[in-house]
Amino acid sequence: MISKKGKYAIRAALYLASHHGKGPITVDKISSAEGISHKFLETIMQELKNGGLLQSHRGKRGGYTLRLSPHKITIGRIIRLIDGPLAPVRCVSASAYAPCPDCPNEKKCNIRMVMKEIKEAISWVVDRKTLEQTLRDYESEHSQIPKELLFDI
Repeated sequence: MISKKGKYAIRAALYLASHHGKGPITVDKISSAEGISHKFLETIMQELKNGGLLQSHRGKRGGYTLRLSPHKITIGRIIRLIDGPLAPVRCVSASAYAPCPDCPNEKKCNIRMVMKEIKEAISWVVDRKTLEQTLRDYESEHSQIPKELLFDI
């Protein structure tokens, strides 16, 4: 399950993506626009910066920008950076593998097979969904005229 911190990291990154190319954006502005605690957001932004996704800019017109283009940053990368592996159990994780202490036979474990399928499905989606695509999907969904407002004369 994605944490609140992970969701806020995605929201902040999407905000920066929606303003990509327009200069640095302050934590205050993102915090206000997204309704995220300033102090909590500062921590998140520092983690995203340390993870190579953001650049910080000092000075009067300082703030944060994406280090990469929005079409190169996936939602999966942000989640893994903030929350760690996507696997629901560690025995199916590629980066944080550990056997289940109560599992008698990992190779024949039915639960492990289901969890592996879940992890692969989640990974398939979030590793293909970029910030740019997520913004486009949102705009497309919210720009459609509701069917009840369409009528012929």
